[in-house]
Amino acid sequence: MKKQTLIKGTLILGIASVLAKFLGLFFRIPLQMLIGDEGMGYYQMSYPLYITFAAVASGIPIAISKIISEMGSKNDTGGIRYVFKATLKIMIPFALVFSTVMIVFGKNIISFLRWDMKSYYAFLAISIAPILVVIMGAFRGFFQGLQNMNPTAVSQVLEQLGRVVFGVGLAYLLIGKGIDYAAGGAALGAVAGGIMCIIYLFFTYMKVSKSVPKRPVRDKKSIVKRIIITAVPFSLGAVIGTIMGLVDSIVVPRQLLAAGFSTQNAAILYGQLTGKAGTISNVPLSLSMALCASLVPIIAETFFRKDSKELGNKVENAMKLSAVIALPSAMGIFCLAYPIVNLVFAGDYGGYDLLRYVSLSIPFIILCQTTTSILQAMNNFYKPVKNLAIGCVVKVILTYVLVGMPNINIYGAIIGSIAGYLVTCTLNLVALKKVLIVPVNYYETIVKPGFATVIMGISVIFTYNSALRVMGSVNLACLASVFVGVIIYLIFIVIFKVFKYSDIKKKIRKGSI
Repeated sequence: MKKQTLIKGTLILGIASVLAKFLGLFFRIPLQMLIGDEGMGYYQMSYPLYITFAAVASGIPIAISKIISEMGSKNDTGGIRYVFKATLKIMIPFALVFSTVMIVFGKNIISFLRWDMKSYYAFLAISIAPILVVIMGAFRGFFQGLQNMNPTAVSQVLEQLGRVVFGVGLAYLLIGKGIDYAAGGAALGAVAGGIMCIIYLFFTYMKVSKSVPKRPVRDKKSIVKRIIITAVPFSLGAVIGTIMGLVDSIVVPRQLLAAGFSTQNAAILYGQLTGKAGTISNVPLSLSMALCASLVPIIAETFFRKDSKELGNKVENAMKLSAVIALPSAMGIFCLAYPIVNLVFAGDYGGYDLLRYVSLSIPFIILCQTTTSILQAMNNFYKPVKNLAIGCVVKVILTYVLVGMPNINIYGAIIGSIAGYLVTCTLNLVALKKVLIVPVNYYETIVKPGFATVIMGISVIFTYNSALRVMGSVNLACLASVFVGVIIYLIFIVIFKVFKYSDIKKKIRKGSI
């Protein structure tokens, strides 16, 4: 099977991720209209628990892709096949235990966390999903290890499509019973989307696996051991990063009550933070995850071959791509927070100020994701995990203290996130400097995209204000300014020679990026 380059793989997954997020708007917008900020709060309270398990399982596809990529360089096709099967045998029992605990002790967990009991049905629905997550992860890791991002990309779109159709449909059918039932129906959409995704991945696997010759497996025990050893740090890193979101679901509602807010108002604020600001800010973060998914097997294979020069080139390209995604995304969302929320949520602009400040965390989160993936692909498994843990401690302390202050309240969670990821990024960059023989040129990778971003931000503000005066419509002015911002940014990316067309064409032909 022909392997995909870093840029091509990232582009494929990136387009799929953006499309999936766009489809997600068809889930969030009608759902927001159906159940409001309060219902979104009930839905979102239990969702971080599912995301936490998904983070545990997310270490699996990354670990599989790394191992399969290295085995592919040795032409060990027997090992490639066995890695996939062994992973399912390891993870399915773990998922069943997790789901059982959530189902049996659901009300006890909700009571302990001091959530509103109306979140129970969403919690119950989410508890079914872990088994689907591990199966999807194993399939995706298999394809990513072969450096074929197409099946993962298609499956992401199918998963989101299922969530939209079934989640919104069930919420609509159950709204008559109450907001809590509707939130539970919306959560079942994740289950439906997972089932659709697995059906597609299974048939694709049956087709693609024919191109992987069946050969004897040399040492099954060592493969199982390697899966566990490799997956654990990837999973720990993902879990610690996700814990920052889980911390919000536990600490924020509790501390908002301590700050004097009612249970209902706490749910509304939390719904605005996660359901609105979180949804929009996750679009550029999904592009970053696409980069990381493409990055690990490619960096791992280059590192395995001990090609230090090529490794340095690929790391620098990865850092540059992350900056090109992160900086304009943060600037655009910061400048257009109000019109974006107004446009996306059909005039319900509550929480737009939260989005403005959440946007400041985007560059740090993306840089953290990228550097973590680079370090772990180079067998520095636990260093970025420790760095994430330190950042998480900073996040927890600041969130707990600041959210409980009436004059700061919900903004304390945002301040905590920014500080936590800033600490992690700094520590990761220090670690990366020690590992790489060829240093990263930060002027080329970060400063140049930064110049283009500043010019873009100025043009976006000017365009929005001018268009609003002429058109009289916030939505049209928003779309116009976004379009102009994209064009201006691309122009100045070329002017500043962040990417040279001739170099990209040459490298893609050689398969070096």
